[in-house]
Amino acid sequence: MPYGTIQADKIQGSINSFSPDSAMFRNRIINGAMVIDQRNAGAAVTSNGAFPVDRFTVSNGTDGTFSAQQDSSVPAGFTKSTKITITTADTSLAATQNLSFLQRIEGFNVADLNWGSANAKTVTLSFWVRSSLTGTFGGALRNNDTNRSYPYTYSISVADTWEYKTVTITGDTSGTWATDNNTGINLIFGLGAGVDRSGTAGAWNSNTNSSATGAVSVVGTINATWYITGVQLEVGSSATSFEYRQYGTELQLCQRYYYNIFGTASDFQAFGCGVWLSSTVGKVLIDLPVPLRVVPTLEAASLRLFDAAASTTRSATGFSIAYTVTPTNKAFIDVSVGSSSASAGDACLAVLNTSTSARVGFSAEL
Repeated sequence: MPYGTIQADKIQGSINSFSPDSAMFRNRIINGAMVIDQRNAGAAVTSNGAFPVDRFTVSNGTDGTFSAQQDSSVPAGFTKSTKITITTADTSLAATQNLSFLQRIEGFNVADLNWGSANAKTVTLSFWVRSSLTGTFGGALRNNDTNRSYPYTYSISVADTWEYKTVTITGDTSGTWATDNNTGINLIFGLGAGVDRSGTAGAWNSNTNSSATGAVSVVGTINATWYITGVQLEVGSSATSFEYRQYGTELQLCQRYYYNIFGTASDFQAFGCGVWLSSTVGKVLIDLPVPLRVVPTLEAASLRLFDAAASTTRSATGFSIAYTVTPTNKAFIDVSVGSSSASAGDACLAVLNTSTSARVGFSAEL
């Protein structure tokens, strides 16, 4: 044959040798390079449970305060990091107090690790970090039931200098680890933890840990800074180079958990159409870019409905998720206005007010 032949056994051999652990999506962390920030566009957050960048949240159970935001200080090869600054120090943490920076990894994305069984796989965590403090820092991997934890440590040798760290964790053969759309693994970077939230590094335990015993307490120093980027969690006992994904791919991965639309200062931003149920309530259909993890909660400000009869828009006085379509890539929201000239059955258009603070967000976070 002039063009040669393809042997079936060669194709099958190639298929059998393919492994997601060694190909794309090695990294079980989403937005590890800190490039996606749908909520804040780089602005700082200061509240417990806030997301300074997509998929990473700050949990604060201390008497200290912080500011966290996307930042442009980076090691070579990256463009964004997350910076946390301590604005009020807590120098004496109570037993259960802790400040943490973490990502909750969906169970579907770590099901193949087989944690909780004799076949549990070893994983390696790698990341770039810098801080105004030096010493031994800590963190932990923890299950959703908060009764299996693996505290770990890493050292920062030089203040205000980016350093690359790797930590290898033997897979847990005990405990319950979610393999569905709930939290499979909590990846935690400890920034201060009381004695009940700290554990011996390098071993699994049955406690609720967020850091390692004796680790530096960043929250204990006023104006202390801590930066991180290039976070990767992968199967195996050694770290590989950071897996860069296309921006559009990374954005869609983030949008499974949160989708946000901002208004503009120059014109009304339309985001959905529907019908008036009455002269004061409209039902609007929203197309979501990807199926969400669960039915979302609605976060919105400065919504309006277009009243065609009066050729104007009416400010929303209330809004709520009516229901979603399975799979959850469409949502209906009910929007109330004070009054309009519309009649039931008339078409309506949902828009955001002419302001950069106007927004509508759909949260399906873990």
